[in-house]
Amino acid sequence: MKDNVELLEIPGKWEINYLYSAGMTASLFFSALKEGNKFLATKCPKCHLVYLPPRSFCEKCFVKIDEWLPLPLQGTVETFTIVLEKFEGFPSPPYIVAYVKIDGADTAMANFIEGVDLSEPRQALKKLKIGTKVRAKFKDKREGKMTDFVFEPL
Repeated sequence: MKDNVELLEIPGKWEINYLYSAGMTASLFFSALKEGNKFLATKCPKCHLVYLPPRSFCEKCFVKIDEWLPLPLQGTVETFTIVLEKFEGFPSPPYIVAYVKIDGADTAMANFIEGVDLSEPRQALKKLKIGTKVRAKFKDKREGKMTDFVFEPL
């Protein structure tokens, strides 16, 4: 009998309001974005890797990290994509999402890149490349979220 049963898909939608506890490390990082317009990273006491976004524990050594250091607002594009299709919860396309390694960090963080003309996406590839130097630009009204800033080419 199991061989003849058609598997059904049942549509549904969940809307759940919740509060996420960011913890001490993320709270310090997001507070620095909101209040100080700056990047705070953590540094492993054993292997000296600098994490941005910060981590509470080293992903290489598995030791607790409690050393903090400010980093500059500029970095280098490690990879990026120009988004041309609509995704729920994201801006209307086209837009650019990139991984940027901030100067002095050993890890990269994702965010939007603005300041590149996307009316002709192929032409945008002449301005933005892997290795392009960028700088964080903070919004006037910040909320303590990753969306408090975007990157722009230097």
